[in-house]
Amino acid sequence: MPIHAQLLRHATVTPDKPALVINGRSLSYGELYLRAKAIFRFLKEFPRSNHRMFDLPGVETLVALSLGNHIGFAEYFVAATAFPNACAVIDPMMPSETVERIIERLAPDVLIVDDDAGPSAEIARRLGIPLVVAGAEPFDLGAGGGEAELPLDADKIFLIGFTSGTTAEPKAYYRSREQWRRSLDRGRVVFELEDAPSTMCPGALAHGLALYALVEALDAGGTFHSVRKWDPGVVARTLSSWQVERLVAVPTHIAGIATAWAGEPALTSLRDVLTAGAKLDRNEVDSMRRLFPNARIREYYGASELGFMTVSTLVGGEIDFPIERVGQAYPGVEISIRDPDENDVGTDVPGTIFVRSDLIADGYLWGDDGQAFRVTEAGATVGDLGELDADGMLRVIGRAGGMMISGGNNIYPAEVESALKACPGVEDAVVFGLPDAYFGQRIVAVVSGETVDPKILADHCAQMLGKYKIPKQFYHIRSWPMTSSGKISRGQVEQAVISGDDLVLRLSA
Repeated sequence: MPIHAQLLRHATVTPDKPALVINGRSLSYGELYLRAKAIFRFLKEFPRSNHRMFDLPGVETLVALSLGNHIGFAEYFVAATAFPNACAVIDPMMPSETVERIIERLAPDVLIVDDDAGPSAEIARRLGIPLVVAGAEPFDLGAGGGEAELPLDADKIFLIGFTSGTTAEPKAYYRSREQWRRSLDRGRVVFELEDAPSTMCPGALAHGLALYALVEALDAGGTFHSVRKWDPGVVARTLSSWQVERLVAVPTHIAGIATAWAGEPALTSLRDVLTAGAKLDRNEVDSMRRLFPNARIREYYGASELGFMTVSTLVGGEIDFPIERVGQAYPGVEISIRDPDENDVGTDVPGTIFVRSDLIADGYLWGDDGQAFRVTEAGATVGDLGELDADGMLRVIGRAGGMMISGGNNIYPAEVESALKACPGVEDAVVFGLPDAYFGQRIVAVVSGETVDPKILADHCAQMLGKYKIPKQFYHIRSWPMTSSGKISRGQVEQAVISGDDLVLRLSA
């Protein structure tokens, strides 16, 4: 990991300060560093797998973590990313068939799990991969005080992550320590982390948002809070009782916190709220202003393969960005909008978002279909569409593959969803196209919240959208199916509409 020198400093200067707190269980900086050294020494004993199919320059031991939000995640991650190791972080909540395909292709030297009887452990035994259960280590985690320090950082591969692109199968991307070191150095200034604020991120540590928030907090010397399993009530009580200063979360998590904390005093200790993963709308911002009255509200736009792309301040800063924009380029990032031939189209014209940056991932181990992440002379892109205004503010329209064509018109779900979420009484919305004999695709919207009159929904859309963009059918949902990263499972919502599942209710005019 690109922060071992910082961890040693924190372990020396503030050894008793909590580094990590999950559901009330804490691990101090002194304990974290000492235990990581013991694990690092243990990992060195594993022989290299004979089945590895990928060349990972500079990597001697490849460690796979399938731990979930376990208190031991940080100490294993620190040890598994110390040179010459590299770490692959696998979400144990993925379907077991997907986990098995990942582990089989990856052929790690050792797999770390939190449950000896869980699916990941069974897969490792079936594939003959050495297995370690966090919390039941076959060695003394308290030993290692007299051992040499963890190796200093080297600009080699340290992290393998997984992201879904244009296919259902997760793609494996890899990153170097130097890329994250640059990002962390800039982020400390951009997000004002010099005084090491405490941070809560309730998302899955196997996903980029929470994993980066953890590393960011440890780098700065702050206390990182999370929960073993998503529970908005537990998160809200943690924010209140620990007087947490900073919250990093996707909008759906924040909405859950607001619901769970309804009727309770505002959470005044928070000075910063940072969101990503989905565009905030005005109703969400207004809700956060009531819930976190003293907080600056910011959002960023980025991708696992590209890192930070833009950052904006919606409340509490010198510049309040327009709500429909995701901000201006992150420091060190250059953004352009390009046509299919990769010519720069200038301002106020939609096209594919390209970036030039020194934060871009090295590439994929597998899954590179050339349809999403690619690097050309124009820069790098993941296929997202957007437009820049004259002030360099970016509006994200959506992913090219998600475009709907109805009556010969190109329509992007994000634009319609944004209009619906601005309707009073609508909490969230998902929009997609279904086959239609006349239109080619008919636009379907699923909403949550108190507003269930389709005429009110359609009339509101008509105030903000062209007539051809107004959904032809509306459905209501009480509770959204969620992915492990805290986002709405759009595929499940669409399938519920197609199959007539009672998860959704058709709204009649």
